[in-house]
Amino acid sequence: MKQTNRLHNSPSGVRGLINIQVLVMLAILFLPSLLHAQPGFGDDVDDVPIDGGLSLLVAAGVGYGAKKLREKRKK
Repeated sequence: MKQTNRLHNSPSGVRGLINIQVLVMLAILFLPSLLHAQPGFGDDVDDVPIDGGLSLLVAAGVGYGAKKLREKRKK
């Protein structure tokens, strides 16, 4: 006895699946252009560089972590 897939036998099943795929693809393509995290800043705002103090803090954190790791390995 030959087994067949019911989805391929019904014409509305394949069309419905294709319609859902098309709608999902359209949503993936167009929704990001509609969504914004926050409004943009005006021209009077100065940009602040992150580098400076932050890189020193990261270096200090790496050094502190290395010191603690060495102390833990000695025990």
